[in-house]
Amino acid sequence: MNAVFALVSGLVFGLGLIGSGMTNPAKIKGFLDLFGSWDPSLALVMGGAIAVGAVAFAAARRRSLSWTGMHMEIPTSTVIDSRLLLGGVLFGAGWGVAGFCPGPALVAASSGSLAALGFVAAMLVGMAAHDRLLAQA
Repeated sequence: MNAVFALVSGLVFGLGLIGSGMTNPAKIKGFLDLFGSWDPSLALVMGGAIAVGAVAFAAARRRSLSWTGMHMEIPTSTVIDSRLLLGGVLFGAGWGVAGFCPGPALVAASSGSLAALGFVAAMLVGMAAHDRLLAQA
């Protein structure tokens, strides 16, 4: 049952990313080009995602088990430290340069997009490097 729920959730999420244009690097770069030909349409997508997420997290905080019976683990940290800020800067820079963030990149890579496949490969290398650096810290 959990696998079916995960599959359906992933398909709905992926279709939402495609429908909103989040898998199109040109659309992302147009949104980030504040002083050029700015495309504000993704602000509506982000606003919608934040609204849905806020409602979902509020509901999840009142539960101990998920709909599938798994234990709920809601992040509780409110610390804003240098690691969080550096991660945000790196994420934003990568998003701006490549036009992809992880979820949309995986969806675009599944269509065979060479740019997305390159981004996913670089993302995996970066994740492995992060884990190795943390293991030494």
